Amino acid sequence: MNLKLVTLGSVLLVGLYGCAGQRSEVALQQASVDFQKVKEDSNVLRIAPKDVIRAGESLARADRLSTYWGSGADVRQYAYLSQRYSEIARQHTEKALNEERAAKLELERQRLQLALREAKLLSVQQQGKWLEEQIISLATTQTDRGLVMTLGDVLFDTGEAELKSSANRTVLKIVQFLQLNPKRVVRIEGYTDSTGGKQDNHQLSRDRAQAVADMLIDLGIDEKRIQVEGYGDEYPVEANASERGRAQNRRVEIVFSDETGQLGAAR
Repeated sequence: MNLKLVTLGSVLLVGLYGCAGQRSEVALQQASVDFQKVKEDSNVLRIAPKDVIRAGESLARADRLSTYWGSGADVRQYAYLSQRYSEIARQHTEKALNEERAAKLELERQRLQLALREAKLLSVQQQGKWLEEQIISLATTQTDRGLVMTLGDVLFDTGEAELKSSANRTVLKIVQFLQLNPKRVVRIEGYTDSTGGKQDNHQLSRDRAQAVADMLIDLGIDEKRIQVEGYGDEYPVEANASERGRAQNRRVEIVFSDETGQLGAAR
């Protein structure tokens, strides 16, 4: 009877150890599979080498313990640690790769914005060049006072200082040119023919120059960039003996500074 009990107990004990050993073997195999995956991943090795080393050390210890009788719990414990280190290595790698991708996307976004700004700047520069060509084409001449544009008598009614609507397109070009060349300033000079008294002509010429200046200011040009002068019937460009000559003398001249903002001497 006692012998049978001993034999049964031995069988049960062996069975228990067998089940424990089987569980340890499964844990060891799974840990080994996980470790092999992270060890073969170049990104993991680059980003989380310490975690891979810890996973390998824990796996090696579990493997050594598996050869000892009664060490099943320790085997499973170190196999579990190995799996956790492998998982941590993957998590660290995934996080780092996401950060790298985000950094690349941000860099690409910045490059695109820079390219757009450069394209916009180029467009503005090209527009400025076109406007400058337009301004030069409208100007009468390059003088010692600077580049001079003449707004003729047709832009004002006789004896009036209010600009006609036909002046709008020319004035708008001047505004755009000054906006694209923020260092440039202008001097606006008004002139009349010899008809009328000296004092009246002087006032009319200045009022006409001021009317042009006011329009520039209304369209956004800083008044500090504008000088206004009225010269009356002084400095005629043609003889006042004919209507044609008098019409040419009734004018507003816009003198542009150079690119540094330096204006030529006034008359």
